[in-house]
Amino acid sequence: MAMKKEDFLATAQASVSPITANEAEALLASGAVVLDVREPAEFDVGHLPGAVNVPRGVLEFRVGDHPALINPTATILLYCKNGGRSTLAAHTLKQMGFENVHMLSGGFDGWTGTVHKVEIDPSVYQ
Repeated sequence: MAMKKEDFLATAQASVSPITANEAEALLASGAVVLDVREPAEFDVGHLPGAVNVPRGVLEFRVGDHPALINPTATILLYCKNGGRSTLAAHTLKQMGFENVHMLSGGFDGWTGTVHKVEIDPSVYQ
């Protein structure tokens, strides 16, 4: 029987430990690598401070050549819009040998601008 998206997510969720926005903020303060796995247009309208954009669709191809994905022992915080893509991305990075991967529960939608800072590319017209 063919796997469905729910099957992929369930497998990934079993290996990923989501963290809260407050825990993520502590990782930011400690210098963790912050990966936004959303599409570039989503990233441009707002992202976590210091985040770099590596879309989920190219993640495996960027491991080893993107500066944020060279060190498999680095602390990495992943997020997407609401948690699906970042769950799959965290699972993938773990399979690829990354040891200290964290996923923001609720994604960018769970990261509130009134409590947690958001950066916006200054070249994006608002």
